[in-house]
Amino acid sequence: MRIGLVGVGRIGAFHTETLRDLPDVDEVVVADLDAGTARAVADKLGVGFAGSPAELLASGVDGLVIATATPCHAPLLRMGLDAGVPTFCEKPVAATLDETIDLARLVATTTTPVHVGFQRRFDCGYRRAQEAVAEGRLGFVHSIRAQTHDQAPPHATYIPSSGGLFRDCSIHDFDIIRFVTGREVASVYATGANKGADFFSAAGDVDTAAAVLTLDDDTLVSVSATRYNGAGHDVRMEVLGSEGTIGVGYDDSLAVTSAEPGATYPSGPRHWSFMERFLPAYRAELTAFATVARGTLASPCTVQDALQAFRVAEACELSRRENRPVSLDEIPDL
Repeated sequence: MRIGLVGVGRIGAFHTETLRDLPDVDEVVVADLDAGTARAVADKLGVGFAGSPAELLASGVDGLVIATATPCHAPLLRMGLDAGVPTFCEKPVAATLDETIDLARLVATTTTPVHVGFQRRFDCGYRRAQEAVAEGRLGFVHSIRAQTHDQAPPHATYIPSSGGLFRDCSIHDFDIIRFVTGREVASVYATGANKGADFFSAAGDVDTAAAVLTLDDDTLVSVSATRYNGAGHDVRMEVLGSEGTIGVGYDDSLAVTSAEPGATYPSGPRHWSFMERFLPAYRAELTAFATVARGTLASPCTVQDALQAFRVAEACELSRRENRPVSLDEIPDL
């Protein structure tokens, strides 16, 4: 199997190494908008090189991995679909809701699979939480707490094109909430604030946010996000039910210091980035994509899934701006 990858930044280079080492992948070929950077990464990692995304697709690949910056996702995804090549695309599939809807409509007209990179679906903890809910081991689920707290903010130049904290960061929580519960979000009430660098406010964004989601079965979900969590990268979920509670992210890496006398948990070491936190999950999702590209597995995360998570993020951003509850019925869908 020959896999092409476009975008050789941090996550792209990591994906290249992962794909290169998969037993079912015979060759990896990389390309980038900056051909020189792609050539350097190809030489360093011992993989193939193509001078452009178009050249890569024209050379014949069995699967395409899109790991570029967000503005390039939709055009490259369309190229992959036009070529009939199974495609993996990092989230989000597009920078706007309208374009995401257009892509979902396009995908509905083709048999070419698209796998969207919400890696938490492949994290062991989240999968065990999903199984506990599906098997009824928690009784009825009444509350969920979910959080994504970055240890430090990204560079200022990233924020204006990021889509904002809800679309860039909390969208992972919105997707995994759907995955774990099997339910849809019915309404949201969100807010946000800035206490950090001025570039968040300058871009119309916030560095810290919170939202209350009501699911379609009346489960209440609290979601929080921040760019400033100096204790470490902290991603967690608690699912609370009438018969039990299960927690994701509660191991010795937990970025919390206990205030209880004599407590030694958690002992560390802590995670300092999403790459550390989800390293096994990233590998598992690309292993799954290789199976998708072979035609023996349906997409584990579709463009339709990505659209629904994006709609929740859009509703949260609208709620934050207008300081009011927002029903998901207000947000366009297919």
